[in-house]
Amino acid sequence: MSRPRIVIVGAGFAGYRTARTLSRLTRHQADITLLNPTDYFLYLPLLPQVAAGILEPRRVTVSLSGSLPHVRLVLGEADGIDLDEHTVHYTGPEGGEGTLSFDRLVLAAGSVNKLLPVPGVAEHAHGFRGLPEALYLRDHVTRQVELAAAAGDRGECAARCTFVVVGAGYTGTEVAAHGAMYTDAQVRRHPMRTGMRPRWMLLDVAPRVLPEMDERLSRTADRVLRQRGVDVRMGTSVKEATHDGVVLTDGTSVDTRTLVWCVGVRPDPLVESLGLPVERGRLLVDPHLQVPGRPELFACGDVAAVPDLTQPGQFTPMTAQHAWRHGKVCAQNVAASLGIGERRPYHHRDLGFVVDLGGAKAAANPLGLPMSGPAAGAVTRGYHLAAMPGNRVRVAADWLLDAVLPRQAVQLGLVRSWSVPLESSSPEVARVAGGPERDAEETATTGTTGTTGTTGATGMTGITRTTGTTGKGSRAERAKNQPGGEPAKNQPGGEPAKNQPGGEAARNQPGGEPAKNQPHPPRAAGKPRRAGDGGGTGPARGSGKARKTSRASGGGRAAAPSGPTRAAGPPADPGPEPPANQPPPGPDIAPGPVKRTDGRHAEGDS
Repeated sequence: MSRPRIVIVGAGFAGYRTARTLSRLTRHQADITLLNPTDYFLYLPLLPQVAAGILEPRRVTVSLSGSLPHVRLVLGEADGIDLDEHTVHYTGPEGGEGTLSFDRLVLAAGSVNKLLPVPGVAEHAHGFRGLPEALYLRDHVTRQVELAAAAGDRGECAARCTFVVVGAGYTGTEVAAHGAMYTDAQVRRHPMRTGMRPRWMLLDVAPRVLPEMDERLSRTADRVLRQRGVDVRMGTSVKEATHDGVVLTDGTSVDTRTLVWCVGVRPDPLVESLGLPVERGRLLVDPHLQVPGRPELFACGDVAAVPDLTQPGQFTPMTAQHAWRHGKVCAQNVAASLGIGERRPYHHRDLGFVVDLGGAKAAANPLGLPMSGPAAGAVTRGYHLAAMPGNRVRVAADWLLDAVLPRQAVQLGLVRSWSVPLESSSPEVARVAGGPERDAEETATTGTTGTTGTTGATGMTGITRTTGTTGKGSRAERAKNQPGGEPAKNQPGGEPAKNQPGGEAARNQPGGEPAKNQPHPPRAAGKPRRAGDGGGTGPARGSGKARKTSRASGGGRAAAPSGPTRAAGPPADPGPEPPANQPPPGPDIAPGPVKRTDGRHAEGDS
């Protein structure tokens, strides 16, 4: 008799805990497969410290294959579930498709950014749900402070060193608190010539900071934020966002280059495609985390509406604390359905919450006891160390180093603005350039004319969005947004990957006009110029094969030959002779700087 097959979709708090507990309970009596877009578990509560330069990115990640040795890891995103056939269809990181068969299915896909219909937000704001977004925010804030310090105009300086955070919940409050400390430290070492200082704004329509938590925690967090100079505005939000600033609901205009969207999250839209009863986008389950009428289907975490037995008629909130406990109970009930152990309902006891406000400041109420100041800071960090499933020593070491050494405020440029769009259905995965070639008809349709969507035009490339806020789409659409797939053409920050070798330099990327010395092959014949193209300084996008052919055939700016030419007649003047010990430039080395011919100046990163 074959062993039962268990498939777990998602490796967040709920999915990771389910896989780890099931591996221990089944003891090789079942085949456990974990489907996840990344190969790590992300400890989300410490993500603001990554953006503030306190922790290195790998400190808040735990390897799935390393910590779950008896669980098979499949990299990909589920985009279709056939409950009758007991199969899960998924798209891999390089655009390939696959199918997993199951006897028991655990849905723990988590949540995505909640995007409200505010004009300009989808184009100019960035969320804070994944590691790529935290890395981008760290680089972006560092860059804006450096550009503001070099600016001679006070208006430009004020706009660049103004940072607007929308959403005064758990995430937004920590981002503003840590961000203010981070930028203040930068300015102390490198004062601005205009004498200005960074300004952080925290907005929310709620009447107080941390509205979902105890009022005493709210007062503590509000006091600490205001002491650090954060402009806390309750009952106010963003009415419209542009490249140069935002308009608030009270009519105030704020010039800024940074808009961080921490309004909230919503369950992964994959759940709605099942056609089963839902409660505000969450799959309805019984107290045993099992879907009624579907004995093979379980759900936990943010995608599950789990009855709160301590408050009849209510459901457990979408928090990491509940998701972690869901995972343990779900694993026990899945094992019980296979004849291992007994079923048990989900009961919980509120252990309290902790909010890290940076430095020695925090707000905490462990077991209902309100705390603030250094004592709360010690409790908060102790709680995180105890809750993390790995990397405890490394995290503690980074905290110790941060206490005695200054932070390294440098921008690495690893994540661009178009890689972390706000409306992404997978904030844990950064969109990358390049990928499998598409057929000519699809390229002509999507790359030249654009398609009509539901959220309007981007305003930079003249191409409208195709996905809007619907989240999970078809496998073909989702493959375009994944690593190795076709880059998204409608993301904030202009056309992606224009600064790659063989492509047009991105005009709005950090550091002014990039890639001036990259080879520029000619524009592909027969491809009409896009509306977003300027004076034709770069080519239209084509496949990598076409670019290689162009270089091999001598198209574009030819590299200096490595041997004697065969042309009849006297050779042309080769110019100054290179040093004797320096090889001539090869096909991937530009022979000289390439100047812009369209008369446009480089724009700052939005």
